[in-house]
This record gives sequence, structure tokens and C-alpha cells, in this order.
Amino acid sequence: MALSVSAAVLLAILVFILMKGGYVRLGSMLACTLFGFTLAATGLAPAINSALALLAGLLSSL
Repeated sequence: MALSVSAAVLLAILVFILMKGGYVRLGSMLACTLFGFTLAATGLAPAINSALALLAGLLSSL
């Protein structure tokens, strides 16, 4: 749970920075957000979560 909250906060900050910098516009941001919510409701969600947990484990071991 803590990993998903930390990842969500980090990604929210990244999206905010990209939007403020002009790299991502509001329409693109909304489309990507809706895609993420839709993807989370599919059968791929457990695989994505386990891949993120594996990546976090690899990064923490460095």
C-alpha cells in the first residue's frame, strides 16, 4: 500500500512539472489519466503492480 501511494504522489508531481513546463497539455493529461484508471480495472492490474514492486525492490537494493 505504501508503495502505491508513494508512486502515485511521485507520478502526480512529475505530471504537474511536465504540465507546467508545457510538455504535456491538459487534454493529453486527462486522456492518460483516464487510460490509467481504465487499465487499473482490467486483468493487467496485478501484473503491473507486481512489476512495480519488483522495480522498487531492485532500486532499493542499489
